[in-house]
Parts: sequence; C-alpha cells; structure tokens
Amino acid sequence: MPLHSRTAPHRRIAARRFFARPTGWLLTLMILWWVLLATFYLFPQIDLAVAHAFFEEAVCGQAVDQGRVCGSFPYGAETVFVVIRRILFYLPSLTAIYILYRLIANLQHHGATYSPRKTRDYSIALIAFLIGPYVLVNLILKQISNRPRPYETDLFGGGEAFVRAGDFQGACVGNCSFISGEAAGAGWLACLIVLLPKPLRPVLGPPLIAVSLVSPALRTSFGGHYFSDVTLGWLSSLVIYAGVAACFEMSQRRGKRNSQTNL
Repeated sequence: MPLHSRTAPHRRIAARRFFARPTGWLLTLMILWWVLLATFYLFPQIDLAVAHAFFEEAVCGQAVDQGRVCGSFPYGAETVFVVIRRILFYLPSLTAIYILYRLIANLQHHGATYSPRKTRDYSIALIAFLIGPYVLVNLILKQISNRPRPYETDLFGGGEAFVRAGDFQGACVGNCSFISGEAAGAGWLACLIVLLPKPLRPVLGPPLIAVSLVSPALRTSFGGHYFSDVTLGWLSSLVIYAGVAACFEMSQRRGKRNSQTNL
C-alpha cells in the first residue's frame, strides 16, 4: 500500500480531533482574522471597489469646492432596508436576554432536572456576547481605530481622507468604522449554532448563518462600513466565542479530564 494511502486516514483523524476542541477553532479563526486584516491593509482597493459598487455619484452644486465628489448610498434611503436593519440591530441583544432567561431558569432546577451542560453553554454564549460585540468592538476598537466611515470620506461625498483597515491614523474620534459592531453582533448570532441539538444543526444552521450575513451586507450597502469592517467584525465574534469556549474547557479539564465543551 502506498505511503500516502496509509497516512491519509491518519491526517483526517488528526484534523477531526483538532477541530473537535475549541482550541483548534480558536487557532484557525484567529489566524484567518489576521490574514484577512493584512490582506485588507495591503490591498485597500478591495474596500474601495465594494463601496463604489453601492455609491451613486451626483452632480455637485455650484457652492461646492471644485474636485469634490458628491453623491450618496441610495440603499440607505430605502424604507424596507432601513426597517430590516433596525430589526437586526436589536436581534442580538434580544437573543442574549432570552439566553439569560434560559440560564436563570436552568439554575433554578435541582437534582436530575438541572443541566450542567446548559449552564456551561449559556454562560459561554453570554460571556462571548459581552466580551466581543460589546466590550472589544463597541467600547474599544470603534473608539480608538480612528477610521472614518465610507460616507464620511471625500471619495464618497464626505470630507475626511480614506484610511485603510488597521491604520488607526484617521480623523474619526469616536464610534468609528473599524470594526462593525452590528456585524460583530450578527457573527455572535451565527455562533449560536452550537446551542442547537446536533441533528438540527444541518437544518437550522444555514438559515441562521444567512440571517447573520444580512446585517453586514446592509451596513456595507448603506455606506456605514467598509467591506473589511463587516468581514472582520463578523469574524471577530467567532474568534471570541471560540476563545471563551476554550477557556471553559481548560477550566473543566482541571476538575474533570474527560469533559468536553459543546463546540
């Protein structure tokens, strides 16, 4: 038997073991996040091309400086899209409140009706929501990244200079474009696939992911964020979720070596 035929099954087994643990997902997703950031930084034309696809240039008035670009992102004025965006804006927070309710209800059970796995899984979801979309994105990165939003830049009708992803040298002073908080919330929703019973994941997982991608798409089409902002925002929640799950698993190993986290 050829050597590659013998080693292929072992590689598949090793890969399955690697991704059976949150640490495997954490390492993979973190590397992917940094690779994408480097790609967007080195090739800013990706952000510009996507933003231009949604921007509609208009004729400037006589009072506007010569050479100024005028126009707008017309999808941002569509009532249907605005309503959908508003619903999706609150959906992660409402979902987190529901998970908190389920956690409290589970903690009130005793004996055979209490589920340690539910407590662990609900806790991971809530902690990941607080650390990711709320603290890391909205309270930290969006306040210090200094990246103007597309509609704020002079390439798309604004007055600020374009800043590539990860530059942190822009003129924005707060609630900036890098990275998208709504995309991070949407990415957290996608992570909730792990809370579904395993037989239902192939059925309900794809629709959940599809819904989680609508918000980033709308933010890009509205000119509120660049493609890099929503991509890295969405992916950041997956990284945080895997990181929190990995911490829980490492803590469990110290007390019970054979327990595994539901991820």
